[in-house]
Amino acid sequence: MTRPAPRPQDPDAFTPRDHTGMLIASVIMAGLSWLGLYHLITTEYPRVGQRFIFFLLLMIAVAGTAIPFVRYLNVRFTRVTQPLPPSGVIVRQGVWVGLFVVLCAWMQIPRALTLPIAFFLALALIVVEIFLRNREIQHERENAA
Repeated sequence: MTRPAPRPQDPDAFTPRDHTGMLIASVIMAGLSWLGLYHLITTEYPRVGQRFIFFLLLMIAVAGTAIPFVRYLNVRFTRVTQPLPPSGVIVRQGVWVGLFVVLCAWMQIPRALTLPIAFFLALALIVVEIFLRNREIQHERENAA
């Protein structure tokens, strides 16, 4: 397997094709989900079925909104000598953000959400992502050697 080429010095000069498609899909996904969420909140009565649709639309809307910001952070903090993470990693990190928001909204229903609970929930999701990313990087290094 060939090793990916390092990125050029200018981060705006190089955008992988899978990142472009991912960004376009996330903008469409976020826009449609926010519109669906607006329609659900303004026209429907709060029943059990609508509650699950609400959480589904909230998850998709927040994840789609977070993906461009997560990509920016990945581009900004990845070393210039290293290749950018693939789009699957960026989508997974955006989904972590969406999951965090949905879990916080879910725990707010019985008023169980507190600042320490939100902090440790975010910390747990960050630790899981760090473990997953370290394992992926180790696997890439083994395949390159």
